[in-house]
Amino acid sequence: MKIALLQMTSGIDPAANAATIVAAAAEAARAGAVMLFTPEMSGLIDRDRARAAQAIVAEEADEMLAAVQEAARTHRLWVHIGSLAVRREDGKWANRSLLIDDTGAIRARYDKLHLFDVDLPTGESWRESAAYTGGAQAVVAASPIGLLGMTICYDLRFPDLYRALSDAGATVLAVPAAFTRPTGAAHWHVLLRARAIEAGVFVVAVAQTGVHEDGRATYGHSLVIDPWGEVLLDMGEAAGLGFVDIDPARVDEVRSRIPALQHRRSIPPVEVMR
Repeated sequence: MKIALLQMTSGIDPAANAATIVAAAAEAARAGAVMLFTPEMSGLIDRDRARAAQAIVAEEADEMLAAVQEAARTHRLWVHIGSLAVRREDGKWANRSLLIDDTGAIRARYDKLHLFDVDLPTGESWRESAAYTGGAQAVVAASPIGLLGMTICYDLRFPDLYRALSDAGATVLAVPAAFTRPTGAAHWHVLLRARAIEAGVFVVAVAQTGVHEDGRATYGHSLVIDPWGEVLLDMGEAAGLGFVDIDPARVDEVRSRIPALQHRRSIPPVEVMR
């Protein structure tokens, strides 16, 4: 099965970002892809939160989301929107992934569980929790390429989440991201390969890349990794569309060679010796 990955340099204009995704959906469908994946914050990247607030709306009012749903319906293509900034019913913001089927219907939603609050050695400081509210539910959803475990960016550093997703039957893990360049260079490839290997799953990790209109810089290197940990696709730093063929049967093949999931145990309380 062929899938498409859209590596983006999203800006501050949701309409422009939507146009990029809609064009990519058409190209992906022409190339025979069954599913298109986009990165975290596909609709808007803007560190000016006062300006961003004017563009962050509820799902039903999000023109970018509506445009992508229409593209999915027109081209008979599933789309995994890595994430959008959306306004919840309580007025707070969520960093939300959406899985859209080939009729344009939303099949699943996932709000990012782990929020990125860090101070980096480079002097960069990020406080995602100052604007966003974390989710409360892990999500696995059916897709054309298998049961999809939905995660976002900083979630990658919390293996318990990925264990829960694979225990729930996930055979593909989505990790859309907007990794900073320092953390990307240090940890992106190794963490993603570890998530694939430990659960015997495919990992589809679509990233933001380049220097954005708001001044931030992201790492790129969108990856597809097979259940053995082999990198099937690395898109480097250029924005654009990438394609890869994946074989869902590969999951069973790898898991039969190393049946780690069958050997998982509940961990008893830790005895600390002092």
